[in-house]
Amino acid sequence: MSRLRIIQPEEAEGEVAHLFEGTTNLMGRVPNAVRIMANSPLVARFLIPFVAVCQREGGGSVLSTRLKEMVVIKTSHLNGCEY
Repeated sequence: MSRLRIIQPEEAEGEVAHLFEGTTNLMGRVPNAVRIMANSPLVARFLIPFVAVCQREGGGSVLSTRLKEMVVIKTSHLNGCEY
């Protein structure tokens, strides 16, 4: 099975480096999901703000961040995720 490569922040160049810088400013770090999305910076540019709204309060969301995180943890547990 083919897998996407995880791009490390220290190897990022050009648009990917800019993406990682913005993500670090927004989230305080570059999560693995963003490192994977960096394989397609155009997709990442549109998807990251969407994911941020889904995971945080505000941006039109009516659910609290705490409740959203509980849903993520429970769903991961039910699906047997080890990560």
